Amino acid sequence: MSFGFLGIQFGFALQNANTSRIFQTLGAQPDELAAYWLAAPITGLIVQPVVGFYSDRTWHPFWGRRRPYFTAGAVLASLTLCLMPNAPALWVAVGTLWIMDASINISMEPFRAFVGDLLPPSQRTAGFAMQSFFIGTGAVVASMLPYLFTNWLNVSNTAPAGIVPNSVKYAFYAGAFALFVTVMWTVFSTREYPPQPEHHDALRNRQKRKIDNEEANTKKLFRTGIALVLTGMLIGLLVLTQSVEKELYVLPGGLVLFGLVFLLSAIYIRQQRSYLGIVHMAVDFLSMPRTMVQLAVVQFFSWFALFAMWIYTTPVVTRYFYQATDTAGKAYNDGADWVNFLFAIYNGVAALAAFVLPVLSKYTSRKITHLIALWFGGAGLISFYFFHNPQWLILSMVGVGIAWASILSIPYAMLSGSLPAEKMGYYMGVFNFFIVIPQIIAGTVLGFMVNHLFSGETIYILLTGGFSMMLAGLMSLRVNDRDEVKIQKRPA
Repeated sequence: MSFGFLGIQFGFALQNANTSRIFQTLGAQPDELAAYWLAAPITGLIVQPVVGFYSDRTWHPFWGRRRPYFTAGAVLASLTLCLMPNAPALWVAVGTLWIMDASINISMEPFRAFVGDLLPPSQRTAGFAMQSFFIGTGAVVASMLPYLFTNWLNVSNTAPAGIVPNSVKYAFYAGAFALFVTVMWTVFSTREYPPQPEHHDALRNRQKRKIDNEEANTKKLFRTGIALVLTGMLIGLLVLTQSVEKELYVLPGGLVLFGLVFLLSAIYIRQQRSYLGIVHMAVDFLSMPRTMVQLAVVQFFSWFALFAMWIYTTPVVTRYFYQATDTAGKAYNDGADWVNFLFAIYNGVAALAAFVLPVLSKYTSRKITHLIALWFGGAGLISFYFFHNPQWLILSMVGVGIAWASILSIPYAMLSGSLPAEKMGYYMGVFNFFIVIPQIIAGTVLGFMVNHLFSGETIYILLTGGFSMMLAGLMSLRVNDRDEVKIQKRPA
């Protein structure tokens, strides 16, 4: 059931470890990287809830509910993985990242709902931990591929200026193959439960199913929409008057866009068109379970830290540990290869920690387990500032790996028990908002922070990420874990 995540993580790991390298090879400056990376979270923000919403309403006797989306995403993602390292210009690479991330998200989002669909509450921690294991295993191999091609197969890790080295290209080709094969394995080796009788009519008549409490929801949508539009316009005016980095416009632009979606949904309700998908998505968004809202804060600070790490580890390691800034030079590419190795380390640790986390949560709680793991990760990122030998960064990645295993499993296990079964896919997609929104904010503010707060010293971004992850750990103690309460109260 989770084997396809092995291949999906090939795609994400290659993207995370090599995108900054490819962008810099094609001419991007360090303070521009965060803005170029915005393509990835923006696509996730749009794609995941839409895929989740429609996968909840999909059923085919052979393909099932989630597996059609696995298949479509795998085909598109494999093609874009082959294109990414061959991009002839920076703008092509940024556009390819946009398409690649959207394609991977099409496959990935239904996998989260897949576990919630098929496993009872008592098995969900183990189920999501198994996903973490496959994610970690796939990412270990994928992150090490450029290093292995260079050091084991003597494939060159350097190339003329503006050309991505062959070691990176071959790694992406191997990743495309692995992603397609493993996802197809899950597609053809699993079966899904047909819809429950009470949901069958809703699936069959989904185009004309109206929402409840139309008047109350209309008022709620109008209030929220107006508040978001006004807030976005105010922030946008502030950015305009300060004449700062142009990527800061993304945040107010997003607020205005979401506000308009809510206002449009309210208008559709007034027009007796509340059966439309956009209306259902907007109303369900404003009716999120309490546990989901609490986890949103935890996810925000966790993923802000991770995005800072993915963007700036390559510039930090190459500059501060290898004293290199020339992207065509051997020292820079040796440092970039070491980043791939370090990313393999944290993913390998995550694969092993995935087996320990369910045991630890059994004897403590899922909240305490998540707190401990995130504090290990925060300490790992902060340690970059204190280490001077690149070999010592392996210890840093051990801490990050423990946090990564928990981030990929514990929040989803806590969340799934609070979600209605008929909306599992949609809410899993909406939960991705609290992964990509911090990434978008990171993409809009990290470049500003590098230039205006840290005087170009990118190492301080990793420090910021470390403290953010520790704060996320503290916030996890506030989460109402409904599934865990049910399991604890169950008689022996």
